Amino acid sequence: MLGKWLALLAGAVIAVISRTGYLGIVLLMGIESACIPLPSEIIMPFSGYLVAQGQLSLGLVALAGAVGCLLGSWLAYAIGAWGGRPLIERYGKYVLISRHDLDLADRWFQRHGDITIFVGRLLPVVRTFIAFPAGVVRMSAWRFSLYTFLGSLIWCWGLAWIGMKLGQHWDTLGVYFHRFDGLIVAGIVIALGLYVWRHVRQLRRG
Repeated sequence: MLGKWLALLAGAVIAVISRTGYLGIVLLMGIESACIPLPSEIIMPFSGYLVAQGQLSLGLVALAGAVGCLLGSWLAYAIGAWGGRPLIERYGKYVLISRHDLDLADRWFQRHGDITIFVGRLLPVVRTFIAFPAGVVRMSAWRFSLYTFLGSLIWCWGLAWIGMKLGQHWDTLGVYFHRFDGLIVAGIVIALGLYVWRHVRQLRRG
């Protein structure tokens, strides 16, 4: 089932980029960065394959991908900044998120926000959702934009370069990245489990 879904998704990505070129890359990477899990592991390697075919330029492909990431991230950041925090402050207690947790997140992004965003843009799964919490804690918009763009440029260039080198075998890259996806998702699930356990224990003590 998952394989069929990925095949359909890959077909749609190929069709969009084949017809619209750089604009399609901007659009698709924008969607991927707006908390919608459209895999960049398909978008950018296929774009790199088109570079190998002489249809696109590697530098412009990477730039288009980074611009798309920035635009999509701005949307997710804005949603987090305008609606995320009030919503969490009002209803967060029902999912074990307290005002204290928000204050901790604020301090974390104040001290380590730059590296968090930069590294987050280089990690599968995480990169798709990192903009929303940055908006919730209202990280400096210009710093958020700078490190989002830099991290995204490296990510997009790297995937496109690999796709260019793989040529017609560009689609094999996704198989390897999905293994990393599983590890990262498992890590997130474990972290959430520890978070819930800690809060439940605190409630019982209270």
